[in-house]
Amino acid sequence: MADWIYVSLQNTLPMSVRNLLPRRAIIVFFYFLWCSIGPSLKAQDLAGKISCHAQGIPVPQNLQHRRKLWNGYEISLGPARNSQGGGDECTAAIYDSAGRVVFRTTGFSVIFDESHTGQDFDSDGKPEVVFITDTGGGNHCCWAYNVISLSPRPHKLFDIDAPGAVRFERDAQRNMVIWQRIAGLYGFTSMARAPFAEKVFRVRESKLVEVTPEFCSRIFSDENEDYRSWTNSLTPENIGRLRPTDKIDDENEETVSNLLSRALQRVFCRQFDDAMVDLNLWPETTRTKMKANFAASIKQDYPEFAARLSQNTQP
Repeated sequence: MADWIYVSLQNTLPMSVRNLLPRRAIIVFFYFLWCSIGPSLKAQDLAGKISCHAQGIPVPQNLQHRRKLWNGYEISLGPARNSQGGGDECTAAIYDSAGRVVFRTTGFSVIFDESHTGQDFDSDGKPEVVFITDTGGGNHCCWAYNVISLSPRPHKLFDIDAPGAVRFERDAQRNMVIWQRIAGLYGFTSMARAPFAEKVFRVRESKLVEVTPEFCSRIFSDENEDYRSWTNSLTPENIGRLRPTDKIDDENEETVSNLLSRALQRVFCRQFDDAMVDLNLWPETTRTKMKANFAASIKQDYPEFAARLSQNTQP
């Protein structure tokens, strides 16, 4: 998704503006623009020619689509016949050669992802089918990729939520690597400068497996634009300008965002001591409250570090 967003805006913005904006700024800008305008814009940028949307600007003219796949399978996508409203307006299904439904997804909006359909996600040499489904009733928060294998029999490989962005790439062995951009702690920045960090996944034994630590040397290197942003922003001078407030610090918002982003990325990389060092850069007066909020935001996935944050204000 991040790549689609980036390419789309690169092709839309004037050259004079395009050259001034870093990739991260373009992605963040367009993500929040999409949230404010609506799902029709998102469908356009996802290149969703075969899609259904419950609402949009202009009002979408949803058609019933059919597309043949391979080995006798085909898809159908369009408005749901028996929709009750509130999240079941659109539906897509995969049919086998006998006309039986072998997979179905239903949501406020559904897109057939032609860009990734036909790619091999689980390294079995067979292509997969990909849909993108809005499971949030049009709230723009809850899109997910649905990846379905048709071999040896139809089954869903995985869903992956796209709270910020999802991108797919191949490693040196041509195996699929999936990057998921996740929003961090809210309340200390505006939505436009919300902290983000990335998790990385592979598909193993037909399951999505997190492998973020495997990629942390790359994440914390000049190859990564986020890392360069953290390095440029989190200087002693900028850290010293942080104000002891538990509200949005407008003058130092970029520094706050980068500090919380880097700390969250260190947590995802299991670099807990380094994450604590970052969090201890926060002004002492409000540090305890910030740590408590940070702990609450990661508690489900990292309970031990969350407990450490809750119990101590120093490493």
